[in-house]
Amino acid sequence: MPSISYWLAYFGFGIVAGIIAGLLGVGGGIVIVPALYWIFTLQGLPQATLMHLAIGTSLATIVFTSFSSFRAHARHGAVRWDIFKRFTPGILIGAFAGSWIAAQLSTRILKGAFAILLYYVSIQMLLNIKPKPSRQLPGPVGLATAGGIIGTVSNLVGIGGGIMTVPFLSWCNVPIHVAVGTAAAIGLPIALAGAIGYLANGLGATGLPPLCIGFIYLPALCGIAAMSMITAKFGARLAHTLPVVVLKRVFALFLLAMATRMLWDLL
Repeated sequence: MPSISYWLAYFGFGIVAGIIAGLLGVGGGIVIVPALYWIFTLQGLPQATLMHLAIGTSLATIVFTSFSSFRAHARHGAVRWDIFKRFTPGILIGAFAGSWIAAQLSTRILKGAFAILLYYVSIQMLLNIKPKPSRQLPGPVGLATAGGIIGTVSNLVGIGGGIMTVPFLSWCNVPIHVAVGTAAAIGLPIALAGAIGYLANGLGATGLPPLCIGFIYLPALCGIAAMSMITAKFGARLAHTLPVVVLKRVFALFLLAMATRMLWDLL
């Protein structure tokens, strides 16, 4: 059982992850994955499965955080349920595929993929590259395909999908506040399918620490989820008070900071 200092760390990161999840529609995985990797290292958990545990546990916490976040955004009318329905079939297939692929890869490869993805998205958002005014959302097949890609990549690196969904929807000229709210809702099936995948793929793994179910570490799940569910709704309220330009810059700068931290650890 973790000591009280580790429980306090879980609670603290849960508070931060919940606010960020509600504010940016990202599920909180961009905070939780590097945080758990750092905490699990201090705890002395097995290095061979360290990143797998961080990602699997992150996805499990996002199930709870996304639920709280998208409910808060829905109260503001910021969830496009038509997009959600068309995204979901591809997301579920991609999420299971991503968790299976991740189980076959090393911790170093997963960390590198995570950092590269964050850099790409942060630079795109920071430069405020605007889509053509005529660009619209693709049809049902196109949205399902986009969902499959986002679901696969999201579960390779343990995020709720918002860091890809928000830029994609913005690129299709969906207003940023609606993109954030819809991404929060889309993060729920991504996280749920991914968490189940990491749980199943980790059941046969050897050398896992106690209090694990597959690649999900239960103490961290309980501590982070307990706090993030409470604070996600406050982040969602803040998202609907910020100007569009400020919201996009906050999103971009945060991703850039996370990418730099992960790359530093990798090197």
